[in-house]
Amino acid sequence: MVTPSFQSEKSPGPFDWPLAYEAEQLLRRFIGAFLERNGYARRLAERMRDETGTDFYEWVDHLVLTSEHAAELDAVGLVVEKVHAPFSTIVLHHPRAMMPRVLLRLGSGAPGVPSVVALRPESLPDFLARHDLAAPIQGEPGSRFRRALVAEEQGTRLEAVERLGWRGFVPEAPAAGFTAAVVKARELFHLRKRDFAEDAAGVKHAFAVLDQVLALVPRDVACELFFAEERAFWEFRNRAARVQKRRQDLLGLGWGNHDHHTFRCSRARFADVIEFLTRLGLEKRERYYAGEEAGWGAQIMESAATGIVVFADVDLQPGEIDIDFAKERLPDLPALRTVGLWCALHGDSFLQAGMHHLEARFDFARLCDQLAAEGVATMRPFSDFAFLRQAFTEGERWPVRPGRVATLLLAGLITPEQADGFIRDGALGSHLENLQRKGGFKGFNQKAVSAIIAATDPRLIQAAHSEP
Repeated sequence: MVTPSFQSEKSPGPFDWPLAYEAEQLLRRFIGAFLERNGYARRLAERMRDETGTDFYEWVDHLVLTSEHAAELDAVGLVVEKVHAPFSTIVLHHPRAMMPRVLLRLGSGAPGVPSVVALRPESLPDFLARHDLAAPIQGEPGSRFRRALVAEEQGTRLEAVERLGWRGFVPEAPAAGFTAAVVKARELFHLRKRDFAEDAAGVKHAFAVLDQVLALVPRDVACELFFAEERAFWEFRNRAARVQKRRQDLLGLGWGNHDHHTFRCSRARFADVIEFLTRLGLEKRERYYAGEEAGWGAQIMESAATGIVVFADVDLQPGEIDIDFAKERLPDLPALRTVGLWCALHGDSFLQAGMHHLEARFDFARLCDQLAAEGVATMRPFSDFAFLRQAFTEGERWPVRPGRVATLLLAGLITPEQADGFIRDGALGSHLENLQRKGGFKGFNQKAVSAIIAATDPRLIQAAHSEP
């Protein structure tokens, strides 16, 4: 195949994520041309918009184009990715932006129209079942890449794929015993005990479970399985999550549109969480320290193989942003800020509480309206830019164990009035986060995150709740 000399992939260096508007517009143009020719895909896109508040584009795993488009893809920043692909196929991705990948193949076709657009629901069998499709699945159960034909019209194919910690494009038969190992690994994470009398015992147990899982399956598979269980645990504790998950499940989509998973961490457990995530293959991205007044910091982590992103936040002091969180433990502080108090009231996200929120990619305004019709309110947006819109659903209020309140009161970390309020009314727990990105923007807005962390401080919410 004759192609232009694509750039070689390099480390992104500083995490100053670009706005790749031209690349996104080009891919959206290709996908739009596909939808004009494939009526099934077009109707599905309309249902995604109207029934789930999501954008068809955000569900696209990859599209297939002829090699004549190589130059224009190169011009907008797509580069070659070396992954397992069919013969005479070049895989392109944008190394610094979130967008579908492109496969270039020799051949002829309608100019500007992808021959294939492949969607990525969370579960391929669930997707096919919900759409009453009897299409054979290429790739056995347990395979790390599976695909099926959804609809073929006017020289275009709508496909759906399922991935298990794998970025390649060729279904392969799993090794003997691998499928059973995946089932066992999923069960180990599902049955992980989270609540111990001492948090240190819970952490020790979590690492023991991880050791068992990693003896069964590769790290990237373990990563996929762990976060699927974390989403399920969070969902059980959040009504907005259950409402939206059901809406997406009715189209067989699951949480395939997840953007990032937020773990609130106590200072005592932060190093443990970072080490655990590192062992799952997540690498450190940008760090945030919002300043002494805000009192929080965060480590962003990402698994390139799975697309899993974690926002791990913690109470943080000046000078601690340069600490290697995987090696140095943070000492206790004489006062708790928003994140620390949340963990003290509910437990760490890694242990008793589960995630503070899952952020998924939506059509922002449309989802707000649709959830409102389901009785789920949305808070005021804390990011409202052309390239990034974010808002929490109204928080789920959880009961607080009296023993936790007593410990905080005895330590002088809350007032008697606050203690009474937490016992009586509970405290804000978790959210679903509505997010819309443009230009493939991968980053976050630190000032906006500071505002929402401050706005969800349990003491502030309790004071407002107690007002006559």
